[in-house]
Parts: sequence; C-alpha cells; structure tokens
Amino acid sequence: MAHGDILTVNLPPSPGSAGHEQVGSRPAIVVQTDLTDASLPTTIIIPMTSNLGALRYPHTLRIDPSLQNGLTMTSVILVFQVRAIDKRRLGKRIGRLEKTHLQQLKSEMGHLLAL
Repeated sequence: MAHGDILTVNLPPSPGSAGHEQVGSRPAIVVQTDLTDASLPTTIIIPMTSNLGALRYPHTLRIDPSLQNGLTMTSVILVFQVRAIDKRRLGKRIGRLEKTHLQQLKSEMGHLLAL
C-alpha cells in the first residue's frame, strides 16, 4: 500500500445509518504519506463513487477507467470525504492513480483544507 494506490475498502455505516458518508465496499485512494504508514494502525483514504451525480458537489474529481488505475467504470473521487480508517478495512489493490490525477487531487485537498 502506497500513496496514490487505489484499494477496495469496507466502510461501515454510521450509527443509526444517518448521514451522507460513503458506506460499503468501494474503491478509495490512499493519501497518507508512505513515510508514516508503517507506524500507524490507520491510514488516510478518500472514498470514490460511481454515482456521477456526486460531481455536483465541490471538491470532487472525475476519473475515467485506465489500465493504470484499474477502475472498471468512470468514478468520482469524493475529496470532501477524506477520512482515517483502520487498516483492517483495507482490501485488495486495484491500481494506482495517474500522476496528473494525483496532482489534481493534491490541489483539491489543499483547497478543501485551506493549506
């Protein structure tokens, strides 16, 4: 697992199943740095959805399938849903985000977090 990898993750529903967080098994991008990854029981990810309607929200990015990223359908990176999850929720590696998309993701995270 490395920065920019796309993995399957299992995101549990919130208590009472209320809210707008992504849940279930889905692809997500690892955004935590490789340097701190080994020393923590969690990793920071950004979930994705195949619901293109999510593009109406700010802090989202459209990603089309490619051999490198391993996606099977056009997806939306939900930058505004960045979160830390337990590493036990990580599944298999699907692929790796392309360098141009990774740069866009970093820029969007900077805008979201006012960095």
